[in-house]
Amino acid sequence: MANLELKNVHKSYGAVEVLKDINLSIRDGEFVVFVGPSGCGKSTLLRMIAGLEDITSGELRIDGALSNKLTPKQRNIAMVFQSYALYPQMTVAENMGFSLSLEKTPKAEISRKVMAAAEALKLEPLLERKPGQLSGGQRQRVAIGRAIVRSPRLFLLDEPLSNLDAALRSETRVEISELHQRLATTMIYVTHDQVEAMTMADRIVVLNGGRIEQVGSPMELYNNPASEFVASFIGSPKMNLISGGAARAFGAETVGIRPEHMIINVDDPTWQAKVTLVERLGHNTIVYARVPEIGLFTVSLDGQHDFDLGATVGLAPRVDRIHRFDAAGAPIGR
Repeated sequence: MANLELKNVHKSYGAVEVLKDINLSIRDGEFVVFVGPSGCGKSTLLRMIAGLEDITSGELRIDGALSNKLTPKQRNIAMVFQSYALYPQMTVAENMGFSLSLEKTPKAEISRKVMAAAEALKLEPLLERKPGQLSGGQRQRVAIGRAIVRSPRLFLLDEPLSNLDAALRSETRVEISELHQRLATTMIYVTHDQVEAMTMADRIVVLNGGRIEQVGSPMELYNNPASEFVASFIGSPKMNLISGGAARAFGAETVGIRPEHMIINVDDPTWQAKVTLVERLGHNTIVYARVPEIGLFTVSLDGQHDFDLGATVGLAPRVDRIHRFDAAGAPIGR
């Protein structure tokens, strides 16, 4: 396990600055998720922590020791990528133990570590199979097992579930969370999927344009976003954002209202809207309704509800749950 600290870290490729003034402390045993849109720098930051990318300026400290110049092996870091990168001619057990065999680890110790990792990942029945005989989810578990056997101080996972279908993503997400609880090891996980971030993280680091926008627990970010960007990025369905005259009526340049904080079919509505789509999901209902000259609103309702397409409905926000932002995207009234 390890503490990690980044101080004033920058990354440039020539004149192109990719990461700017990154300051972040990650505690021993913490599960931290880097999230943000494509191109925000989250994978580059992970690779800098791993030692696969040089740091242009600033400090990377692992357990207090300056580690900028250390190789990945010297940092004792294990990384799981989007690609499984398994050797097709090797069995599951051989793939998991390969890095240890390269280090001339005794066979008995390799076998013990492989069996322990296989037990943690429910891979025992598959140890003699080859990758071509496995599902995508099983292959990803083998890749994670290959990292576990090295007993690293830090686990780094770069979008490891992106190749899986929705059902397997959900299942493997749970398995990784359970694994973290059992191992109590520091894990840093990169994803563009904010649902993964919200369900797995102790803390989330939101990146945008090479900078950290906010760091906090999932609910801190959800309830108290530090910027309009964080407010719009965190949450599913996405927050409703309105600007112009409609926002200025609430004393802001931009107003955000989460779909579950919208009220529909009220007696004294703020806006009249026309229903354009209804998603009936069983446990809840998502209604999309368009307000003339303002735009499309999303309303999330618990349970099952029926609305006719094209019907006119009255909408109103819960005034106590409105988020207000100024022209620079900073929150008003926090």
